[in-house]
Amino acid sequence: MADEVPTTGRAARNAVVVAIMLGMLLSALDQTIVSTALPTIVGDLGGGNHLSWVVTSYLLAETIMTVLIGKFGDLYGRKKMFLLSVVLFLVGSFFAGWADSMTWLVASRAVQGLGAGGLMVTATAVIADVVPLSERGKYQGAMGSVFGVATVVGPLLGGLFVDHLSWRWAFYVNIPIGVIVLVVAGFALPSVRGAIRPKIDYLGILLIALASTGLTLVTSWGGTEYPWGSPTIIWMAVGSVVALVLFVLVELRAAEPMLPMRLFRSSVFTVSSVLSFIVGFAMLGGVTYLPTYLQYVQGASATESGLRMLPLVVGLLAAAIVTGQVISKTGQYKWFPVAGSLLIAGGLVLLSLMDASTTFWVASGYMLVLGLGVGLVMPVPTVVVQSTSDYSDLGVATSGVSFLRTLGSSFGVAIFGTIYAGELPDHLRNAIPPGVDPRVVQTVQGVHALPAAARAPVIQAYVDTLHTMFLVAAPVGLLAFVVALFLKQVPLRDTARVVAKGNSGVGESFAVPASSDSEVELEKLVSLVVSKQDHDPRPEMLARSGVPLSFAQAWMLVMVFKHSVDDGDATLHEIATQTKVPAGIFEPVARQLVDSGYATEADGHYRFTPKGTEAFARLIGAARTWLLAKFADWHQTEDHGFAEAVDRVAERLIASSRDLSAGKHAAHV
Repeated sequence: MADEVPTTGRAARNAVVVAIMLGMLLSALDQTIVSTALPTIVGDLGGGNHLSWVVTSYLLAETIMTVLIGKFGDLYGRKKMFLLSVVLFLVGSFFAGWADSMTWLVASRAVQGLGAGGLMVTATAVIADVVPLSERGKYQGAMGSVFGVATVVGPLLGGLFVDHLSWRWAFYVNIPIGVIVLVVAGFALPSVRGAIRPKIDYLGILLIALASTGLTLVTSWGGTEYPWGSPTIIWMAVGSVVALVLFVLVELRAAEPMLPMRLFRSSVFTVSSVLSFIVGFAMLGGVTYLPTYLQYVQGASATESGLRMLPLVVGLLAAAIVTGQVISKTGQYKWFPVAGSLLIAGGLVLLSLMDASTTFWVASGYMLVLGLGVGLVMPVPTVVVQSTSDYSDLGVATSGVSFLRTLGSSFGVAIFGTIYAGELPDHLRNAIPPGVDPRVVQTVQGVHALPAAARAPVIQAYVDTLHTMFLVAAPVGLLAFVVALFLKQVPLRDTARVVAKGNSGVGESFAVPASSDSEVELEKLVSLVVSKQDHDPRPEMLARSGVPLSFAQAWMLVMVFKHSVDDGDATLHEIATQTKVPAGIFEPVARQLVDSGYATEADGHYRFTPKGTEAFARLIGAARTWLLAKFADWHQTEDHGFAEAVDRVAERLIASSRDLSAGKHAAHV
């Protein structure tokens, strides 16, 4: 876990949290903000066959970075990694807005994706550095809501920029906000790195990056850039499969594998992973190409297409929230992905039926079906995995599901794009009237500026292309249905129910990447459990300990222990430096500990007496007992790693404060 971090005052903490959430909002928005701008971008830059890579390059880079950045944060400090992520995101945003070719845009989006992946992961870690454990649950909920907001407003914002400024502002808008994030974070974030140097599975990460990129290129280029039987496609497919096999072999031997193969011995994890992959596939695939239908076929403006997609995203969010609440109350989850996968398949089939005459309400209904389907499946994988994983695998199992979801999004966009890029030229070839420049029909404005007689066959060419694309993708939903039937119904841990309810199935269960560190995930669960209590549980822990101390005295006892671990004693100056509260405020409480025989003091250095040591042990023991009661259905009290982690979390829980700092408690004693 992390080294001890300084506690910030409320104003500084709020500034940091706002900056972090702005950074997360930027990275979340850029998953969807380009969707409504893509038709205009293609018309401006050309290269419609590379359309999918504007999204895919971002997702692939983001996926790889989420695996690496947490480890790098432990090695070099989370502040440095957060700032580096912001810089990468800003550089990528600038050059994406400046791009004058599709190749340049795709490369810039990859840089953006690296920054976005770093922002998402380090933001969660930084929240843990600046927010006390007892308060962290509400911030986690807010972070989850950021992704819900981004899902709704992303397509709409992209449309507004296209219609009223330029598609380039979908990227430029990140720069002023990113600079604010950079400045605030640079001044306010504490410098923290992990206490233990992690082992990074570089070879495993390299191999999965090569395999996923290669397979994505095969699905993107096959039948478009190169014939399916060409040597390029065949050798790239063979190389990707070889890289995937080598990845499995490496993971079987790695000291700290990125994705331990033992996880797949559990049918629950395997089924959850496949479902997570398919959710990403259907969600981003649909969101990316629906604006093409709305703009090219129905003549909607970019802003209108963003608004018309609201039934999909609202259906998704509503279904995810309801699903999370029902799972929390009943513990039943199996039939949500079964029903959801059928709705995904049905929604894709319905989308394939849309043409130029489809009314607004009918199209909205079709999109709503797809959104409801994705929303019903969305919360289940994470909740189920957190209920079936041993503590030692909690981090890698949760992050593995998150990783496969993002990978599914990448493949979904690529496969949708391959079908689109392969079908459109053939349909347009026979639809373009004689004398019409083929470049005209590559832009929305060009298509709808044609005379009615010339426009109709061109629009029908787009309809036929999209029909094939959605219809071919529909079996993915049926595959999910078959897979979901094999999902076992297991008793859910109480903590998993809290996750389902607390995040409403949107944040923790869908968009926010998980940490591969089990203790970090345990802390997140504890903070959610604490946030759901009607009152601060720490006075109850103090009462259970039987130690005759006030809360402020107990807090000071723990702080003396925390600062005396290395050299055997603690000073008020050290505590003041951490809490940002003048040392004099703590002096009365420290003196009370000395007078009561819990500590001794010499030249400003405080040491525990045997009585103080016993009191500390009883206090942490009471907190540990309270936590274990909340985690009673984990059945891992004999697990040494789990027991040690609970002890450390118990200590941090007692030492954290719901108030601006514990100094306020001390000042009134």
